[in-house]
Formats: sequence, structure tokens, C-alpha cells
Amino acid sequence: SSRVRGESTETGFVKLAVALNTSVSFYGRWMMLRLKADWNPEDSSSDRVLKSGSLIYVDAQSFLDFSKAKEDGNANAIKEAGSKLDYHVLFEPTDSQSYAGYSTTKNYLILYVLDDVKEQLKFFKIGKDGGPFELIGGDEEGKIQSVSASGVDSMESDLLWLTTSSYTEPSTLHLADASKCGEHVVSKLKSLPHMYDSSELEVSQHFATSKDGTKIPYFMISKKGMALDGSTPTLLYGYGGFEISLGPRYASTVGISWLERGGVYVEANIRGGGEYGPQWHQSALKENRNKCYEDFIAVGEHLVASGVCSPKTLACRGGSNGGLLTGNMLVQAPDLFGAIHIAVPLLDMQRYHKLLAGASWMAEYGDPDTDDWNDFLNKYSPYHNIDEAREKYPPVLLTTSTRDDRVHPAHARKMVKKMWDLGEGKEWPVFYYENIEGGHGGAADSKQSAFMTSLSYDFMWRSLTSGDVHNL
Repeated sequence: SSRVRGESTETGFVKLAVALNTSVSFYGRWMMLRLKADWNPEDSSSDRVLKSGSLIYVDAQSFLDFSKAKEDGNANAIKEAGSKLDYHVLFEPTDSQSYAGYSTTKNYLILYVLDDVKEQLKFFKIGKDGGPFELIGGDEEGKIQSVSASGVDSMESDLLWLTTSSYTEPSTLHLADASKCGEHVVSKLKSLPHMYDSSELEVSQHFATSKDGTKIPYFMISKKGMALDGSTPTLLYGYGGFEISLGPRYASTVGISWLERGGVYVEANIRGGGEYGPQWHQSALKENRNKCYEDFIAVGEHLVASGVCSPKTLACRGGSNGGLLTGNMLVQAPDLFGAIHIAVPLLDMQRYHKLLAGASWMAEYGDPDTDDWNDFLNKYSPYHNIDEAREKYPPVLLTTSTRDDRVHPAHARKMVKKMWDLGEGKEWPVFYYENIEGGHGGAADSKQSAFMTSLSYDFMWRSLTSGDVHNL
């Protein structure tokens, strides 16, 4: 299928004949197309199918001429214009690699690639007379860091502002030269201050095996030489939705609130995110949403099996869509966790589409007013899956904001009320905090944000270490 996009020319707008959800940009004479679905251009010159997640490029004027011919519906003009098209693949995803973006200078394109969620830079030089790109080098292996770049003056030079950061290293600005591939960093200019002591920490990547056999990567920040006896308080964080990727960035809040206390912090790159491109996201939509939760459970079980923690010393945290994730951990895997924080969450999946922005997420979750509810949505609606026969749930904190204009606070309110009612006389330690200000972030200013952060981390730490959930 094709989706119409508009591009302005000297003679007006042209409807671009590109694949559904394709992102369009330009560099030199080239039109850059990032595909989110497999695409057969149907240009009369090729039956080639271009792969979802690819970055391709084509001569911009030729593609505009072809699009104009298709818009006009002239078969001869379509055939003639199509015969002049030559699609080039700059990047095609593999089982381990996905596209993460690009930057440009006067003569170079710097491609960002995620290789098992570790960042690589690839340097391409634009060909002679503006011809096709030539790969001239780049990283051989991915690094556990995030990198962004922008040209100092992309019209005049090949110099770059290059910013790097990682879980334990704050953002650092470098001056780089794209023409010196392999030794492109010219000088370190400035770095933000360290906000916590990371000198005894190490960052590692591991893989868990999900229920269907898929390998799920996760990053772990822990003390060097940590004893694998299951005693270390461990915080597992996830999101798993809307093609949003988790990855290395400076963990100042986690560092101060958790790591300096001696805890372990883990980020799970579960399906629903974008860590392996559009297909990683699309594989966990609607009826396949269970894969997000199975992936997260698999990571938790892997941490326990590895001796990093035990269920009594494992907490999980997530917000918004991540609140739906941790809400499902409460009802699907309560015996795996010693504490759960559910922040600004979706929890009632039968009515989510009737509250605030919920209707705009039906492509992600499904439509409760159709067979979707009985077919699959009811299975991952935490509000409807509380087990009143259980005598014990782990300590859980639900937080929201009265003024959340994206996910209605009713989700959290209803869940808490139902658990308080059904849990009367049982060991269901359910805690609730609703900030009366702030939007979907749950806080209106830095002071409130600091309070909410402290509340969350203190709740989880005390739940895992004090053993007395009634005096948190």
C-alpha cells in the first residue's frame, strides 16, 4: 500500500508515492526514505521489495517526477519516469541491527546503528558530483553509550558537534571531524558534572529468553565484584511500547537514589519498543501485547536465576505505558517481585479509550468496543485481573497526578480502591499518592519532582530491605 505525502515544488505540491508511515528527508540531491513497512515501489522498473526498517535513498527530482506522473494517472508518463528511478539501500536491518538516525556535514553522512542496542557510527562520503554514498569506515563493534551529532556548519565544513553519554558518564561535548573517520574526535570540549560516584560500578549487557524463545537484551549497572547470592536490592525498569527505545543515558537520579546505596539497576529492552526497529514494536501490538509482559518476566527470572537477586530483593518500576507493564507484573507475576511501583498508569483497558487521549492509542492496544476486548484486551487489563482469592500481593505503590491530561488518574484511583476493598483482612500492602499538580510527568516543578522520585525509590528500597511493609 502507499501513503500520500506532500512535497512542494516550483509548480506546487506533489503527492509522494511512498510506503505507509515512511519518513522523508533530503541530503544534497537525494531523497532519504526511512521505511516502517516492507515496500514494493511499483515503479514499472523493478519488482524489488524494500525491507521495513531500511534507510534508502533515491534521486529527489526523479522521484518527484514519478510521483507527479502517478498523481496525474498517465500510464506512459509513469512508465517513463519509473524507468529512471534507482533506489539505493544505505542501511538494511538484520536480526541484530537497526537504524537509529543520521547526521550530515558538507560531504559526509554519519549513520547511527544499534547493534544489539549498542551504538555504532558508520561514515559515508557523498560520491563524486553528488553521486551515491560510499562507506569509508566506522565502528567495528557497538558501544554501550548514546551518541548524537550535528554539523558545526553543514553547508561549509565537515566539523561536528559530537555528544556522548552512558549510564555512568554524563553528557560530554566533543569537536569532531567527519573526514577523519576512525580518529574523528578532535578534542573534548566540555562535560556535565558527575552527579554520583560511579567509580566502583560496571555496566554489562545480558540476554534472557522469553516464553516464545526470543532473546531479550537488558543492561545492568552493578558494583564490580558483586556477590551473586541473591541478596542485592535490584530495580528492573521497562517501557515496551510505541517504538520507544531504552538505552544508555546518564543515570543521575538512579545513581543517587539506588546505585550509591549498593543496589543494582536493570533496563529491559522488551518488545514493543524500537530497539530492533519497527518490527520489534509491531511484534507486540494488540493481540500480541502479551509478549511485552512475557519478555519482562523473562528478564526478572533471569536475574533471579543468575543470583543477582531473589524475588524478595527484586523491584520493578514503570510509568504511563510502563505503568500498564508493571500493573501486569502485579497481577501476572506477583511472586516474582518484592516491590512494584506503578506510575501514571493505564490499568482499566476496557475504558481507556474513553478517557482523555486514550482513543489515540487504539492502534497500539486495540479497540475495547469490538471483539478485541474478549479476544485479548481483557487478558492484560490489570484492573480486571486482580485475584481476590490471593492472600498475599507484594508491596505496591501507585502514583498519579490530579491534572494528568494524558492518562486519566481514574486508572490509578479505581485500581487502588478495588485492591483496598478486595484486600480487606489480607496481606495486600497497597500504597497510593496523588499529586494535585503536574501533568503526565506527575510533578509541576523540580521540588515536586524530587519529592516524587524520593518517594518512589525509598518505597522500593525499604520494601526490599526492611521486611516490614506496614511501616514504610
